[in-house]
Amino acid sequence: MAYESDAYSLILAAIEVGTYRPGDRLVEAELADRFGVSRTPVREALQRLETQQMVVRDGRSLIVATLDHNQLAELYVVRAELEGLAARLAARHATPEEVRVLAQMVSEDQKAINDPQALARANKRFHHQIHLASHNRYLVQQLDLVHRSMALMARTSLAAEGRSETALAEHKRIVDAIAAGDGNAADQALRQHISMAWETRLKLEAQADRDA
Repeated sequence: MAYESDAYSLILAAIEVGTYRPGDRLVEAELADRFGVSRTPVREALQRLETQQMVVRDGRSLIVATLDHNQLAELYVVRAELEGLAARLAARHATPEEVRVLAQMVSEDQKAINDPQALARANKRFHHQIHLASHNRYLVQQLDLVHRSMALMARTSLAAEGRSETALAEHKRIVDAIAAGDGNAADQALRQHISMAWETRLKLEAQADRDA
């Protein structure tokens, strides 16, 4: 029998990969069947996700939460601050091996440049590697919470035309600054990267409004 933490991880992973998207209803019995667990740990996992505001009540049902414009703006502000700090610390503390791994990621991610979903997954791995390279466990924990909330975004900004190429170029500038041990440049490069991602998302929202 699965523990609550197992059910929680399974449901959260399903939200992160888009199996369940913002607005989708989460049914206890269906989740138990899908993941092959009993309903008790699923119920406890859903309660935990509700506490974290990953799922919300809609009448008697639970649905995957949707971030409104103001929530997105707030999330990007916090993300820029924390990610910039992570890059600054990585420039100071990253080992040569960690720097080489980051550089290799940028190179390999070129293969996914025409696959926004694959690149989004690679992007998540890249940013997490920077978090780890900061060698600050408390910062890593806070960034995990931020990136968990990002799973509630309906689509990736990397799907915008031309964004994949520019995002990877931004990644390279971040890695170059970390490799050079230049904390100020790494901080600024990562903040600019987040700013461009937010600007791209704003344009996607505006386009969606026009199309509607």
